[in-house]
Amino acid sequence: MGAQIVWIEIPVLNLERAQKFYETVFDFDHVEIRDEGARRVATLTRGEAGQPGFSLNQTANFTPSENGVLVYLMIDNAIEPVLARVEAAGGTIVTPKTSMGEAGNYALVRDTEGNVLAIYDYDEVS
Repeated sequence: MGAQIVWIEIPVLNLERAQKFYETVFDFDHVEIRDEGARRVATLTRGEAGQPGFSLNQTANFTPSENGVLVYLMIDNAIEPVLARVEAAGGTIVTPKTSMGEAGNYALVRDTEGNVLAIYDYDEVS
């Protein structure tokens, strides 16, 4: 059997700020924030059915960190244009575009909340 990723929740301190960052950098569709009482959530999509779900979650004791699980987000195009939007949206580049040889390229970025995630592309292997 095995495990398949079906949902990713990223902890945030300021849901509106984080939502703007992810929509700007990754071109996610804008969605309304849901207030569920104990938590506030924004589910981000790009209209791709059958893909793992992705949400930003503002909940007490669910704290952003750069020391936890590292999530890789595969992008459709080259990394450079995405990295250019990271800093413009308030994030920082932790590790610039780095080749993994035939496996593709990655870069590490820190979002506005302090989470570190990897951006991955395969089309632009260097």
